Amino acid sequence: MLVLSRKKGESIIIQDQIELTVLGVEGDTVRIGISAPKHIDIFRKEVYESIQESNRESATSSPVNLETLMQHLRDTKK
Repeated sequence: MLVLSRKKGESIIIQDQIELTVLGVEGDTVRIGISAPKHIDIFRKEVYESIQESNRESATSSPVNLETLMQHLRDTKK
């Protein structure tokens, strides 16, 4: 892990596309601004881990019965 020290208003650049800027420090809380291209997803770590866990659960859940799905679609059209 790379560890850098920055002061309020200072930035870090990642691969010419992502800029992290320290916006403020209040006690134990650091506010960070992130500038990145729109195609790059940015998540808080706890949200990212929750998404990953949901994806794992979906991938391992029992497969959907195609006939049941087709019946459900027919029923919803009525």
